Amino acid sequence: MAVDSGEAGTRASAEGSELTVPATSASPLARVPAQALDVAAIRRDFPILSRQVNGKPLVYLDNAATGQRPLAVIEAVRRSMAEENANIHRGVHYLSEVATLEYDAVREDAREFLNAPASHEVIFVRGTTEGINLVAQSYGRSTLRPGDEILLTTMEHHSNIVPWQIVAGQTGAVVRAIPITDAGEVDLDAYRKLLSPRTRIVGVVHISNALGTINPVAEMTRLAHEVGAVVVVDGAQAAPHMAVDVQALGCDFYACSSHKMFGPTGVGMLWGRSTLLESMPPWQGGGDMIHTVSFSGTTFAPLPAKFEAGTPAIAEVIGLGAAIRYLRGVGFDAIGAWEHELLVRATEAVREVPGIRLVGTAREKAGVLAFTLAGVHPHDLGTILDADGVAIRAGHHCAQPVMERFGVHATARASFAFYNTLEEIDVLVRGLHRAREVFA
Repeated sequence: MAVDSGEAGTRASAEGSELTVPATSASPLARVPAQALDVAAIRRDFPILSRQVNGKPLVYLDNAATGQRPLAVIEAVRRSMAEENANIHRGVHYLSEVATLEYDAVREDAREFLNAPASHEVIFVRGTTEGINLVAQSYGRSTLRPGDEILLTTMEHHSNIVPWQIVAGQTGAVVRAIPITDAGEVDLDAYRKLLSPRTRIVGVVHISNALGTINPVAEMTRLAHEVGAVVVVDGAQAAPHMAVDVQALGCDFYACSSHKMFGPTGVGMLWGRSTLLESMPPWQGGGDMIHTVSFSGTTFAPLPAKFEAGTPAIAEVIGLGAAIRYLRGVGFDAIGAWEHELLVRATEAVREVPGIRLVGTAREKAGVLAFTLAGVHPHDLGTILDADGVAIRAGHHCAQPVMERFGVHATARASFAFYNTLEEIDVLVRGLHRAREVFA
């Protein structure tokens, strides 16, 4: 397929016959009419997918942990390091000017990707975790008072729990959990009852990494705003798999990670409303985030520099830009339809394995399939599947409150991306049957 990072907008990747998506879910991903992807061509863009593991073809089903990188991203990072390496925003020489132009252009790519109103509202961070910590320590620590409440859904990743617990300890605020149902959906009635004039911040994951649930962020935001609360969204799992529109969601902050989006590790994006970002104190001090410095005092640079102290991850940001352009070239309509097809087929196939319990059966789901197999610990299951070249995740997925809610210590998790195939689902299911035989 070879979607070029510079021409992604003009080189479509949806080819083939019309795809009819099974109407077995209310997921918005199921409602998208799309052409079937040429998955074989897409896979050729990802070198790692052609390798073998333990003598078997790699079946990579751990995409919720990190995505693989297409050649367009690998080449963008290589070119930055090999041909354009220089610090940015400082030098007047050629390499610095080239690197600065490349780096700054990605901010506009990010703005378009999130449909943010302005590029200066996009802050480059190390990832979703740092983005949420920035909001907690800058906005939260400067505004929260004793007795204020922070509402978080029970399905949050630890990255959207621990930072708020820390800031609550610093300010005297209280963290409260929004319950979830047996299907793994937010209990909206309980959420409405928890909202009050004391609610200052609501934290919600757009798509759960442990359950695959797609949360009604726009509705939750509307309700939060009615009581004057600010909404912080963990978009780590959503950004690689569906179009994100922060204006349509109505939220106040949105964080996501490059490596989930098939880009480099160590970089991500935080979007925030200008009015909020401008009122927030800097989180870190150092070079490039200042206007003037003297021992009598310091004044700070305008957005976004105020929140980007020190030398950034230049090559990684440039790689993120290539990943954004690649995803836009493939198209989220096609990505969503194909990944939904994979989820439906995998759910049906895995349910046929005796002893399987699915964890997370929300009506609106993305491509995450979490389950347990009676008599087999998830870690043992992961080891057996690895022998067949199948990479899944086993554990609590940095979502221990979810495990407690469903009465398990851990689950096995297969998570899909647009480069996965129906044949790989067959390999997964054969491995599950073999695990039953081993532990019979």
